[in-house]
Amino acid sequence: MTHDDAREVLRQAELIHSAEAVQAAVVAVAQQIKARLAKRNPVLLCVMSGAVPFTGHLMAHLDFPLDFDYLHASRYGANTTGHDKLTWRSGPWIDLKGRTVLVVDDILDEGLTLAAICERLKQMGAAEVFTAVFAEKETGREKPLKADFVGLSVPDKFVFGFGMDICGAWRNLPAIYAKRGPAA
Repeated sequence: MTHDDAREVLRQAELIHSAEAVQAAVVAVAQQIKARLAKRNPVLLCVMSGAVPFTGHLMAHLDFPLDFDYLHASRYGANTTGHDKLTWRSGPWIDLKGRTVLVVDDILDEGLTLAAICERLKQMGAAEVFTAVFAEKETGREKPLKADFVGLSVPDKFVFGFGMDICGAWRNLPAIYAKRGPAA
């Protein structure tokens, strides 16, 4: 996507959640996580690349000991629709055997990617796996898992901002937007 194309997509986009709503959701999720996991010394795993903003903001509010690592698994790549096959690109590097794991992701859409990640982490020996997603898409369809911690709900539209991209652009926005018209 060119610079001008990206600017035009943002100009036409619908604001779904303001930057203030995004930050309030991060704080709320952090409080919920602290209430459940503060005494468990969890491994926090950031799902690259979309969860980077959420993870960074979230960690600033988690005032308890934890280990940090990342993983990179995707069904999307540079596309805007998922593929059937999950591609593992990296990590995690910390030994998960017997550990409590908190997977932090940007969005729970169909749930297939996150469910596959959780299953793989259990196979790697994690004692328990919790999930935190910044956004959950209201698809109206059954999902293979329910996230333990959810920041905000978003409509069943193509959304971007705060880690979620549109053709590689706009992960850096502090608010959440929806593309108008057909999905990219």
